[in-house]
Amino acid sequence: MGERLPPPLPPVKGEGIGRGTGANRSSYLGYNRAMSKTILVVDDEPHLVATVKAYLENAGYRVVTAPNGRQALFVARHEKPDLIVLDLMMPEMDGWEFTRLFRRESDAPIIMLTARVEDTDKVLGLELGADDYVTKPFSPRELVARVRAVLRRTSVEPALPDILRAGGIVLNRSAHTVTVEGRPVDLTPTEFDLLATFMSEPGRAFTRLELLERVQGVSYEGYERTIDAHIKNLRAKIEPDPKSPRYITTVYGVGYRFEGDHEP
Repeated sequence: MGERLPPPLPPVKGEGIGRGTGANRSSYLGYNRAMSKTILVVDDEPHLVATVKAYLENAGYRVVTAPNGRQALFVARHEKPDLIVLDLMMPEMDGWEFTRLFRRESDAPIIMLTARVEDTDKVLGLELGADDYVTKPFSPRELVARVRAVLRRTSVEPALPDILRAGGIVLNRSAHTVTVEGRPVDLTPTEFDLLATFMSEPGRAFTRLELLERVQGVSYEGYERTIDAHIKNLRAKIEPDPKSPRYITTVYGVGYRFEGDHEP
């Protein structure tokens, strides 16, 4: 007979979704409207959890937390995270045991955190089902980059149609052409990728960091405002009145959204 899983535990008071702290709290709350992926952070060090949570939320992710493996099983069953950032050395249930039990229920990717650097530990973690390994101490920005990389590697993106139509805009992906009300428009590669991103999901609010990663493959907080310049140039080429945008509108506290209705 298989081993019975531990019974569910109640959530930890004070931990949860979208609880930004400090001066950036308002920006975190604004980003919540655009969050699409849920990350579960499991560690018994409150300061580390708070730091990782803040960086992930600022990158556009929804974050839930747990202080040990037993609590993490409860949170994972209810929140269905897209990825787990998991410490190994924890009380009540360590990361090894959590991974062994969790893998019976889900194939969501796991990034393990540990201060131990032995190769045997890394191999064991990967054999249990971990997808990546980060050794403490680590840069929070590096961890965010690892999260993005693992999600890209493990996600199956739906095939996009070759031709996108919305409002009066027609974008042909294979021919790399755009027309607005029948008028050809010349776009730079970045502007083209931005417009294709918007038109593939009309009505969705994108953060600047999300857009930067979509068009450049990387996103760093210091460069996210460069998206504003690209949006300004794109509006000048496709909008009837760039000062009063019809297609690409600003979502204050979040980023931008494409307003044209998608047409098959």
